Amino acid sequence: MTPNATDLPTVDEPVTAKPTPSAAEPMTSRPTAADAQPTPADAKSASTEAQTASAKAEAQAASAKAQANADAEPTSAKSRGILYYLGLGLSGGLFVLMLALAAAVIVVPAATGSVPLTVLTSSMEPTLPPGTLIVVQPVDTAGIRIGDAITYQIESGKPEVVTHRVISITSSSDGGTTFITQGDNNDAPDARPVVPDQVQGRVWYSVPWLGYVNNAVNGENRAWIVPVIAGGLFLYAGYMVASAVVDAAKKRPIGNRELSGE
Repeated sequence: MTPNATDLPTVDEPVTAKPTPSAAEPMTSRPTAADAQPTPADAKSASTEAQTASAKAEAQAASAKAQANADAEPTSAKSRGILYYLGLGLSGGLFVLMLALAAAVIVVPAATGSVPLTVLTSSMEPTLPPGTLIVVQPVDTAGIRIGDAITYQIESGKPEVVTHRVISITSSSDGGTTFITQGDNNDAPDARPVVPDQVQGRVWYSVPWLGYVNNAVNGENRAWIVPVIAGGLFLYAGYMVASAVVDAAKKRPIGNRELSGE
């Protein structure tokens, strides 16, 4: 008897299925050599960004340095103290005084044809004590008035001179004029009247104690003293100007530079 197929025992056979690609799993691909190499546009962009970053860093460093200098400046100025500024003011004042004295002794007399002289005696005290510099300006004797201090030759035609004040003017019948003079510190008028030919000029202005300087720079000494003094003044002026320029440069603020990318 032949068994039926339905009567045979069955064996469960495993069923295998081929995997199908899932939509959730990403698909990967290997980069090609063309994708790995940067393009010229990318290189140019990277270079521009690097230059901009470097410029910004330099600008920030400069700004920080300027701010640090500005913060430190009050402390530095304070540390100098009042003595520094007092010395600076005295130095500038001394320079101006030296210029004024040089002008009074040399420049003004030379420009006006006047003569600087030094008072050597006490006959004109207290107005013109010894050591006073007087600048004598040539004058027409017709313009001399009572009260003027005039410089005249002790003897007509000789170089020795004296400076006294006119206390009287006498006119003779023949039209001649004589001047009676007297020192401010003297008790009596001068013994001899002064005639117009003796008059060298009228005292224009005077500077106390500067006559000794005038004596030093007169004669043979003038040939080297005047250039030395003038050179010293010019050197000092140059030093003052250079110092002012340096201080101004140190105090000048450093502005931020503008940055621009291509």
